[in-house]
Amino acid sequence: MSADEETEEHSPLVGGCVVLVAIGAVLAGVFAASATAGVFAVWVVGALALVRAVTRRMSDSSAPPPSRGVAPESDEAARRRRVKARVAMDPNGVMCIVHAPPEGPPPD
Repeated sequence: MSADEETEEHSPLVGGCVVLVAIGAVLAGVFAASATAGVFAVWVVGALALVRAVTRRMSDSSAPPPSRGVAPESDEAARRRRVKARVAMDPNGVMCIVHAPPEGPPPD
């Protein structure tokens, strides 16, 4: 291959479809041999899929973002911030609580 030719990139979706068709073919063969064995095989495949889905780690992209500010240093500081909070309504009618910026130097 020369440098000018582009390499083919395969989608992971294609691989998933191939695996799904292969599993379907195997299940069809099991059903052809015995209906009872086919039903059992469907239950086993379903249980394995459930175990895989439950034990899979969740990606970090769905994790909540890290906090941006520093927590109040005391109950008194929290009370003062709550007193300074005000309510604002956006154009869609959603109520928002707006807090005053914390006193002191900005966090690093």
